[in-house]
Amino acid sequence: MALITWTAAQYGTNVGFADDEHKILFGLLNKLYDEATSGAPRAAIGASLDALIAYVVDHFAHEEKEMIAKKYGGYDRHKAEHEALIGICADLQKNFHAGNAEVTDDVGQLVKGWLDNHIPNFDKGYADALNS
Repeated sequence: MALITWTAAQYGTNVGFADDEHKILFGLLNKLYDEATSGAPRAAIGASLDALIAYVVDHFAHEEKEMIAKKYGGYDRHKAEHEALIGICADLQKNFHAGNAEVTDDVGQLVKGWLDNHIPNFDKGYADALNS
């Protein structure tokens, strides 16, 4: 069962690239969550974790590039949000591959909660600027 489902009402930003990338991100998160909560091999979970984090980093860089290009006023605060999540992800990734952490339901819920807050409260805020 999917951890998170993209809907325009809840997660739509009306910024084409962002919505498209969020849908891909949700798919990667759901894949990781399904593997982690269904007993998939650790190597598969690690590969999915790495793929998700790499995609998140690329997506954030794309958003930030677009915000800079459009001189979006909320850029600094938005970038700080991105950096905080990347730090959490990097720690999890390092500890997972060192054998000191697992990807659990709690990890999935943490990321889902972050997205539930970030997209409506931060990403939707850049729509007018990025669409101008």
